[in-house]
Amino acid sequence: MHESSEALLSPRPKKSRYDAIVVGGGHNGLIAAAYLARAGKQVLVLERRHVLGGAAVSEEVFPGFTFSVCSYVVSLFRPHIIRELELARHGFDLIPLEASFLPLLDGEGLCRWSDPHRTRREVSRFSPRDAETLGEFSLAMSRLARFSKSIIDRPAPDPTSLAPRELLRNLRLARELGGMDADLAYLNHKLMTMSAVDFLDLWFESETLKAPMSVSGIIGTFLGVRSPGSAYVLLHHYMGEIDGAFRSWGFSRGGTGQVSLACARAARAHGAEIVCEAPVEKIRVEGGRARGVVLVSGDELEAKVVVSGVDPRRTFLGLVGEEHLDGEFARDIRRYKYRGSSGKVNLALDGLPEFTCRPGDGPHLRGDIAIAPSIDYLERAYDEAKYGDFSSRPYLNVVIPSLVDPSVAPPGKHVMSIFVQYAPYEIKEGPAHWPERREAFGDAVVETLAEYAPTLPDRILHRQVLSPWDLEQEFGLTEGNIFHGELSLEQLLFLRPAAGWARYRTPLRGLWMCASGTHPGGGIMGAPGELAAKTLLESREL
Repeated sequence: MHESSEALLSPRPKKSRYDAIVVGGGHNGLIAAAYLARAGKQVLVLERRHVLGGAAVSEEVFPGFTFSVCSYVVSLFRPHIIRELELARHGFDLIPLEASFLPLLDGEGLCRWSDPHRTRREVSRFSPRDAETLGEFSLAMSRLARFSKSIIDRPAPDPTSLAPRELLRNLRLARELGGMDADLAYLNHKLMTMSAVDFLDLWFESETLKAPMSVSGIIGTFLGVRSPGSAYVLLHHYMGEIDGAFRSWGFSRGGTGQVSLACARAARAHGAEIVCEAPVEKIRVEGGRARGVVLVSGDELEAKVVVSGVDPRRTFLGLVGEEHLDGEFARDIRRYKYRGSSGKVNLALDGLPEFTCRPGDGPHLRGDIAIAPSIDYLERAYDEAKYGDFSSRPYLNVVIPSLVDPSVAPPGKHVMSIFVQYAPYEIKEGPAHWPERREAFGDAVVETLAEYAPTLPDRILHRQVLSPWDLEQEFGLTEGNIFHGELSLEQLLFLRPAAGWARYRTPLRGLWMCASGTHPGGGIMGAPGELAAKTLLESREL
């Protein structure tokens, strides 16, 4: 038995001074704390909410039903972090997703399986040519992802540095890029410049296949599947790893909050303190240096370094204050784009809904279910968002985790988690009007899904609807962006969150960043927290 989440927490800070104070108990902040504590540093984690996890959180919203309230699948978590922090010993347990199901109003729909031969047979019903091409595409994407892996598992390259160590690293990266064969280099260039649809058009002819594949290019961005630049985001989501297997996705047993709790247990095992319901009012700055934090309660805590696990805008324009920032840097932070575009609907069900195209229970329901019947459907959903409204027929990504993890629902009951795009933060009435439109948004989601699963509305016991405004208010995600800022090309690598400040340091001595607003970006991957901690430990600041 692992200790309960309450047992992980201290009721209040035990000291007034620490080596490092981590602001925010999301999974990246907890991973940073674990690495720092493992190195023998005195570490304190301060979390604003009553529960750990940030957006990777599990909560019993309704009695007996545990929701992965925000993030709902694990795809990018770095395997070496699991090994180095011994997370499996602390309760990290993933259940692989075995299928990706596209229900359709006509026919049986399309299901892509973990078994490539079975997938090929499914795809051949729509295009024999695409069925043969699929293996070649997967191989090419895996090769590109392996090159990208060498980038996301290291701090962002700094092309302006003349330091010998950095020059050597940049040269090594250039050699790796130069070592690509001509075909792979061509594909890499296309990924950086094309839309997800245009890139997939290079490979496939069936829209039934291309539509559900293209949505990986728009997750968490205010882009359409035909928008240039969305092809790279497709690759970003293609780099999922579980135990080193590319393109593997999984459920966390007990919900995604268990990922965060495993990280918290690892941090506690190395001596870190963790305190919830301890909101930070401001980061105390004196003489151009972060000296500690002031809590909303008025308590002041000192630290050699402060590590922020919240997004760049909240960190610099909120907790630090523009008066402590260089004007040019402050402008860069103000220009950094969030543009939240997604929402979440969580359902507690008294039984399993049936999809008309494939009735009954079956393995096709034990993965993710995409409502993405055509590319035009997806573009129409984007068009509504561009003009300040949620999509009346949105793209939905649905999972029913209780089918593979009965612990999250009472016997015979189920939980359904629905990721929704598009739901723009900036609705035409203004973000503050989201509470007035929240239930209409939830209705649109249920009505859309009910077209494919007509029994769904009668099975709903409870419903939780989260708009981007709710994600901002409750979970501290500025503009409701799930990645702490868009994964657009101008906000990646050495430009995330600002040119010259992508290596977890900030212009203020003693202040570091460790969350998804830094390289390599969002997702439940843990890399920002790990790399920030390791970079900090190599510095002379701690």
